[in-house]
Amino acid sequence: MTDKSPEAFRTISEVSDELDLPQHVLRFWESKFNIIKPLKRGGGRRYYRPGDIDLLRGIRHLLYSEGFTIKGVQKILREQGVRFVSGCWENGDGAAASLAIAARGDEDGPSPAHSAAPSAAPSPVLSRAGGDPLPAGGPGGISPAQTKQLRTVLAELQGALALLEKARKTS
Repeated sequence: MTDKSPEAFRTISEVSDELDLPQHVLRFWESKFNIIKPLKRGGGRRYYRPGDIDLLRGIRHLLYSEGFTIKGVQKILREQGVRFVSGCWENGDGAAASLAIAARGDEDGPSPAHSAAPSAAPSPVLSRAGGDPLPAGGPGGISPAQTKQLRTVLAELQGALALLEKARKTS
């Protein structure tokens, strides 16, 4: 890939590589966040502006690093604005999260298995050998660090599943 200036528009494949997200997740986010509007040229090819990419980085940060649900990020966009979300990924020290938490309601907080992409099957529930669900914190529960690790693994598995489904459809 050639080096582009920071002001250059990017294709969906370039943004996908830069943000380490599958292209289908970017397209899914377009359907969930009406503020994401890349330019579409002939044949429907998407071109993302630098501001679009910053917004996508912020959404990715809130979903994957801070544990918000899509509904929670939508609420933050409504209440805090695009500029806030676009810049929150730069403040990985938690400053942005502190402000965002103030906007978070119970229904918008971290989910046990966030939905970054649509799924035909319901999200899996983590459980112990006996079948009872794992409590999220407290005595015997999983820590926030473990929750973050599990979310990362889940996102990777969802990406792998999408690749397998794509390969199955093309064969």
